[in-house]
Amino acid sequence: MSLHRFAADVRRFEEHLQHEAETRLQTMVGHFSIDPSRIKTHVRFGSVRDVVNEMGEELDADVVVIGSRNPSITTHLLGSNASSVVRHATLPVLVVR
Repeated sequence: MSLHRFAADVRRFEEHLQHEAETRLQTMVGHFSIDPSRIKTHVRFGSVRDVVNEMGEELDADVVVIGSRNPSITTHLLGSNASSVVRHATLPVLVVR
């Protein structure tokens, strides 16, 4: 397999993941009793910590709300992603369990 073909396969896979995530988010939006036009969804790839900080700044957010589940003994009360976001946050973070 050539490097070019591998890169094309990765790109197609990312597009598939993007589409799946957007579809699932739209399904979730339908479960809220809020006007769907007031809910904005974003799908990004990368380090959770970095992407959350970038999005917070891009959106000029006042606070980041992030979920946490299945913490391990090494992360104590927070999962590893939530813990990393909190440690490196550039704005206030509310962690929901």
